[in-house]
Amino acid sequence: MLSSRITGETGNLSCQSRRGALGTLGAGALALIGSSLPASAFLSKKPGTPRVIVNGGGGAVVGDLSDLPAEWVARQGSNLKAYAGYLGSLKLQHLTVHQVIETHAKQRGTVWNTLPPRALWRQMVPTLRVIDRLCQEMEQPVAEIVSAYRCPAYNARCAGARSGSWHQANVAVDVKFAAAASTVAQTARTLRSRGLFRGGVGRYSGFTHVDTRGQNVDW
Repeated sequence: MLSSRITGETGNLSCQSRRGALGTLGAGALALIGSSLPASAFLSKKPGTPRVIVNGGGGAVVGDLSDLPAEWVARQGSNLKAYAGYLGSLKLQHLTVHQVIETHAKQRGTVWNTLPPRALWRQMVPTLRVIDRLCQEMEQPVAEIVSAYRCPAYNARCAGARSGSWHQANVAVDVKFAAAASTVAQTARTLRSRGLFRGGVGRYSGFTHVDTRGQNVDW
């Protein structure tokens, strides 16, 4: 039973994207994503192919991030290592660092999405914790994080996205589970009614939108 609201490390700020750009996951990435280890990871410094070291239990598992588009990786520079380290420090139980990062590595036409600016990293923490709790409540892992932060240029290329989208504020996640979106949305609303968060819950045909804007909204 929840007795307090998750506030994370932030105040409240105010397109479903295809997965084609990500390609097929390599064996190393599968070892990372398919494991039950918590999302405590950081990128080790190595020229060429970034790698993730996941700490858990009796040792470390090294996962290859070469499945991410090379052009996108190059564009992120040192921010990729830093962001992975930050996500790992959150010690999420049911989401991996790779799952969060890969949702940023998408392209619409000639426009690439980006990692969120450092000033907005903390904004996503409460929402990721809500998604982590959804996994626990429904007893199933996330199938895909469809969308999280969207930079303005990329957001403008997403059909139906508003210019003031909460994705641009880095407080919104579009997520897929094996369960029907209606079930996910209802579970999220139940958690919200218990005081876990204040924000929006939107049900779409193939995914569920969850944000922590600070005001309860349903659609």
